This record gives sequence, structure tokens and C-alpha cells, in this order.
Amino acid sequence: MPSFKFSMRIMQWIIVELLEQCRMNKNLWFLTLAQGLYLTNNVTFIAINGLVGFALAPEPWLATLPVMAYVVGSALATTLVAKVQQQLGRKRSFQIALLVALFSSLLCAFATLEKQFWLLNLGTIIAGFYNANAQLYRFAAAELADKTAKEKAISWVLAGGILGAILGPNMASWTREWLTAPFAGAYFTLAVVALIGLWVITQIHFPEKHANANQEPGRPLAEIMRQPLFIVCTMTAALAYGVMNLLMAATPLAMEACQFSFDKAAWVIEWHVIGMFAPGFFTGTLIKRIGVMWVLRIGVLLNIICVAIALSGVTFVHFLSALFLLGVGWNFLFTSSTSLALESYRPSERDKAQGAINFFVFLATALSALSSGVLITTQGWALLNMGSIIPLTLIAIALIWLGFQRKSPKTSPL
Repeated sequence: MPSFKFSMRIMQWIIVELLEQCRMNKNLWFLTLAQGLYLTNNVTFIAINGLVGFALAPEPWLATLPVMAYVVGSALATTLVAKVQQQLGRKRSFQIALLVALFSSLLCAFATLEKQFWLLNLGTIIAGFYNANAQLYRFAAAELADKTAKEKAISWVLAGGILGAILGPNMASWTREWLTAPFAGAYFTLAVVALIGLWVITQIHFPEKHANANQEPGRPLAEIMRQPLFIVCTMTAALAYGVMNLLMAATPLAMEACQFSFDKAAWVIEWHVIGMFAPGFFTGTLIKRIGVMWVLRIGVLLNIICVAIALSGVTFVHFLSALFLLGVGWNFLFTSSTSLALESYRPSERDKAQGAINFFVFLATALSALSSGVLITTQGWALLNMGSIIPLTLIAIALIWLGFQRKSPKTSPL
């Protein structure tokens, strides 16, 4: 691909930045790599599932159903993942998830070769168990760092997604014609990525739970979820992910309708995901410097600018710039809401609180995935973007409300 050499320059810059971060311990290094491998899987799924679905679906509007199935599988797995993590711990749960990723990738490859649309959806549903586990990498990062560096640990592990941003779209492009069915080779390659991820996770030592975690059950989940802080953090993370997925899942189909090649679409997705994770090298520092609320507000503003650009035209530059800003805006909203959410629950409440947050993230993403396919094939790119203004407005209102809540002299939620 024409962007690959430039992407490699980005990777060189990232390596230099990583080498300067001597404060990161070995466990965080490996978790960052695990995040990169997870995003390689995730981005490849996003880049090809809609196109494979479009080729196999009995009706065009079902094209993004495999994308939705992936997220629905993730949402359905959240309760199970929370129980597995509670019983077996982070490491065992992550390892089981990677074995599931291996199996689901092979199943998707088989379904593509056999042109079985519904089997493809089953494969992506099963892959949701891996997705639900890997979404907890960001929370695990906070547990691997000292108290003064939690924000940086979260943002740096999320920044590991840069690997996926570069490998995912390029890998999908390279392997597109390997086998008789387009993209079947990409699914086989993801099986190899899962095996590498399994080795990486075995290198990480996750700390035991807080000593008091088994002595005090913590508050009921309903009580945790009633806190204004928890409500806004969960709402922001879920809607930010929903808007991002709504536009990202539709982009390959929209660009194909505009007569762009898959290589061009893959390039746009690549730079979108770079926008999602490259800010991780400084988002944690930015939160410390100007405050988490300001970073959240900037994230909303960047999303609005993205929509404005997308509505102004459908040239390659419009797609590229809009999707890049969408990625940066998502990073600011998701990293900040994750960091802020840590204030809303105790160590003994970790699994159920994080599971609840991820459930709503997956629910919003599932709805956006199906909506994306329906809207892009029946209403078009412009209406799709106009619809995203509604959740962005809700995030802005929620942040204003939380700002007033945080100014009022109340005791800590904990």
C-alpha cells in the first residue's frame, strides 16, 4: 500500500517514544503489545466484516450484521467475563479469550470459503468473548501502575492500538486474494495473531486483588450505577464508542459506493485508528495538565468537526480527515471517561463495575453497527453523519451536568 512506508515512519517514532518511557514496567510493555495485537484483530474485523457481509448477505441492508454480531457477542459475554475474571483472575481469563479468538478466526475463514453468511455471524458472535476480555486491558493497565501514574498507564496501553492501526488494514489488503474467497486469508492470519497474543499474555504478572476484596462485597451494582459520576462516565464511553463505530463501520461501504478502491478505504481506516490510539502517548499527560473535564470537552468538539467535514464532501481527503479527527475525539472521550470512572468504585467492586461499563459500551456499539448498515445502504452517508449529532449532543449535556455536580460540595462517591 502507498501509505505503508509512511506508516513505518510513524512506528519508528513510536518506538523512540517508547524507549524514552523508562518508567513503564515490563508488565505494561507486554500489556501494550497485547493491546496492539487485540486491535490488529479488531481493526481487521471492522475493515472486512462489512465487505464480506455485503458479499454474502441475502439482503444488502444486512451487510454490517457480522459487525453487529461481533458486538452483540461482546455484550452477551460481559457477565460471563466478569465471573471468569473473578474466579480465575485476569491472566487465565485473557488466555482463555485468546483461545476463543483462535477458534472464531478459523470459523470465520471457513464460513467465508463456504459462503455461509449465518455461520460467519456465528463466528463473529463467538469472537465477542475475546473482545469483552480485551476491553478490560485498559483497566488492567491501571492496576499495573502506581497510584500517580494510572492515567498515563491507561493512555499508554490504549496507545498500543497503533500496532493494530498499521497492521490491521495492511494485513487485510495483503491477504485479500490469498484464497479463493476474498478476505478468507485475513481470517486465517488473525488466528496466528491470536497465538502470538497468547504468548504475550503469559509474560505478564497481574497483581492479586486488593486484600479487602474478599472480605467486603462492596456496594450493590444498582447503588454504584446511581452515582452521577458513574452515569456520565458510562454514558460518555458508550456513546463515544457508538458514534465512532457508526461512522467507521460505514466508511468502507461508503467509499466503495463512491468508487474508491479497497486500498484507499484501508488507508482511511488505518489513519482513523492511528487517530484513535496515537494520542495515547500524551492524553494521560494532557489530563494531568488541563484536567479531565477539559479533555472530554475537546473530544466532543473534535467529533463535531468530524461530522462537519464529512457533510461537506465525499472526496478522499474528506473521508481521511473526518475519520482521523473522529479517532482523536474518541481517544479523548474514551481515555478520559475510563480514568474518571476509577473514582466511582472500590477495588472490591472492580469486576461488576467494569463489566457494567463495558456492557453499555457494547450495547451502544451493537446498535450503531446495525444502524450503520441500514442507514448507509438505504439513506446514505450524509444522513448517517447527521444522525450522529444526537448522541454527541447528549454527551455534551451530560458533561455540563457533571460539571455542576463536581462543583457542588459533596462527599466522595467512595
